Parts: sequence; structure tokens; C-alpha cells
Amino acid sequence: MSKQQQRPLAEEKVFKDPVHKYIYVQDQTIWNLINTKEFQRLRRIRQLGTSYLTFHGAEHSRFSHSLGVYEITRKIISQFERSGYPDWPKEEKLVSLCAALLHDIGHGPFSHSIEEVFDTHHEDWTCRILLEDTEVNAVLREFDTSLPERVAAVIRKTYHQPIVISLVSSQMDADRMDYLLRDAYFTGVNYGTFDLDRILRVLRPHQGRIVVKESGMHAVEDYLMSRYQMYWQVYFHPVTRSSEIILRQIFRRAKELYGGGYTFQWMIGPLVQLLDGTLDVEAYLSLDEALVQTAFMQWSGESDMLLSDLCRRFLHRRLYKYVAMDNADDELWEEIREQFIAIGLNPDYHLEIDFPYDMPYDVYRRGTRAAENEKPPILLLDNEDGLSEISAKSDIIRSITGLHQGKYHLYYPEEPLRETAHKMKPHIREFFGFM
Repeated sequence: MSKQQQRPLAEEKVFKDPVHKYIYVQDQTIWNLINTKEFQRLRRIRQLGTSYLTFHGAEHSRFSHSLGVYEITRKIISQFERSGYPDWPKEEKLVSLCAALLHDIGHGPFSHSIEEVFDTHHEDWTCRILLEDTEVNAVLREFDTSLPERVAAVIRKTYHQPIVISLVSSQMDADRMDYLLRDAYFTGVNYGTFDLDRILRVLRPHQGRIVVKESGMHAVEDYLMSRYQMYWQVYFHPVTRSSEIILRQIFRRAKELYGGGYTFQWMIGPLVQLLDGTLDVEAYLSLDEALVQTAFMQWSGESDMLLSDLCRRFLHRRLYKYVAMDNADDELWEEIREQFIAIGLNPDYHLEIDFPYDMPYDVYRRGTRAAENEKPPILLLDNEDGLSEISAKSDIIRSITGLHQGKYHLYYPEEPLRETAHKMKPHIREFFGFM
């Protein structure tokens, strides 16, 4: 491990931020990372994907979120250092700040949809950007040749200091705290607000991990309830789910057409590599939401009517409607599919059952890390240095732990269905509300 000291900036840099008021950069390496082209690309990747089609203010970027995660991490470390806690390894400050800043650098445009269709993962791309021939890698190596691999180990959750991992990847980490506050601010809702300053004051480094002083339990309850409300009011919003379904179907259709030898009227190199599975880091970094939406605009004129219709729907917000269902009825589902085929619709693209629990979010789990990649539970630290899992002490947290709730939604294009509703069986018409 390098014995080099951090390099302070000659003059502290300050970002004005609507969530944290100010974000302070005091280290030359952090400032150089922010100014790499790979980090600047995050300005062109929305933090909330397609949620802007539901909440018009949700235009904030992964760039601003990443700065926010860095700032919360900086505040936590500063509090540990001021208090002189012996369990905080001071030599890990820079790697912690770099991991916080760069944790999302591998996200692509509309990241979760692309990951599902093309079987990729943004954390893998983050590590490749850290380790391959990039400006980020050069900045990290300039400070210490081991720094790229150390930061990548934090992202992979294999770093030898678990306390560093928990700063940016745990059930109460800087990542979650920033995106809750930031997403609430830009969507215009109040559900995601909580007392960040109080939480930062009650965090403690203890036996290789970060725990919460027992007197801070109510602040953590507020934080977890904010997560709970944001999931059901924002992240699981059925209109957002509709836009995500259409987005996935665009990628699926493009991939299917490309694999079948279809000749696109418009195509560009990075999209070719995405469709044929040969993406390298350079091509991946050229994929941003501006390029993808340009492709959708061009593809809206394609001769394949399914692809062109899906692109127009996404661009012009002609989203699928939905019918709520208490449970998935396999017999009814199969009958509806047959009806769709009979009236000339493609059930593989015009029909989808969705349950929100498959989203890449979770409220809280009291797990013991037995499951792969499961984050450890939040622990309370009492006055005798005893530890207890928080849901054992909190009725509120216990009530929302591991909840599987919500309704199934069946999504469909309303216009063609309404036009052909007279051809449907009466009970199918009634199911869709066409009386």
C-alpha cells in the first residue's frame, strides 16, 4: 500500500448543490477524476432513467448524484477523523472518496433496461473503466499504481477493509442517502426527506464496520420509512414501469431484428457493438442517452412496424395502459394472449405482466449475509459496546422488513385494443374495461 499523502488542492473547489448546499473538493486526485471525460459523461445519463416521463422534474444526472455520494462520504470520514475513533483506518480515506465518487461511472443509458436485455451489469463496466486504458485509470495510477485495483475491489465488495465497502455499499450507505434526498427533491415529492445531519452524527466505526449509536435509532427509522415511501410512490410508479417496459421492448426488438439479418435504415458503430455483444470500453463510453434517443428518433421511421411503433410510443409518451390484478392468473393470461393473436397483436411485445418487486431496489433486510451479495443488517451500538440488529429494537422497521407487496399490472397498448375490442370474448372485454 502506498505511503503517499493525499495532495491538497492549492485552492479548495466548491460545487453549489441543491441537496447538500455545497460540495467541497479539497484533494487534487478527486478534482482530476471529476474532470475526466468518463466522469463528465455521467452528465448525459439520467439518475432515474425513464422517471422523467412520470415526474417531469426528474432530469437530474448520475453526475450530480455521484458528487453527492462523494460529499456524504467526505462528511462521514471527517466526522470520524475529528472524533478520533480508533476503528477508522485513516489511510483508507482517499480510496473511500474515490470509490464514492466513481461508484456509478459504469452506468449506461437507461442502465437497468439495457442490463436486463443485454445481460450486462454496470458494476462490471465500472471496474473495466477503472482498470483499462481510460483517463480515470491514468489519474488513479498517477497517485499510486495500486489505486485502480483497490477502488475496483471496493466496487466488487472484495476489499480487505469491509468498513470502506460499507461507506458506499450497505443498507445505510452514502449512495442510498444521497439518491433518496436527491430523487425526492427533483421529483417534487416529500417522501424521501430525512434528517441526514442527525444520521451522520450517530454513525460510528466499530469492529471493521459502520454501526449506529443506539440513540440515533429514530433517525434511522425515518430514513428507512423514507425509502419505503419512495419505492411505492416513485420507483415503483406504474407509469414509470410502463415506460421501462416499452424501452426494454425497443432494445429486445432491435436485438431480434439485428440477429435475424434485418437491414436498419440508420445505425451507428456503438449500437452495432451493443447488439452483437462485442462492446469494448471505448464504444460503451460513447453510449449515452442522447445517442440512444437519437437512434429511437431514427428508428421511428424504420420499415419494421413493431420497432417504429415502440420508438414513437417512447419518444412521444404514448405509453401502455395497465390493469391491476391481485394475482397472476395463468389461465386468464393464456386466454388473453390467444385473444391478442386473434386480433392481430403480438403478445410478446404488446402484453406484459409486471410485478414491482423485481426492481433493483430494496427497503431493508435483516439478513445475516448468508445469501450471495446480501448487504449486512444495520446494527445499533449501546453504551456497553453491545450490538443489536435494528429491527429487533424497532417495531417500525420490523413492520417493513422484507415486504413483498403490491399488485400485478398487465400492460397493453390501449388504442389498437379499443379498436378491436368488439372481436374479443365478453369477459375479456370486461377485464380491460371495454364494455
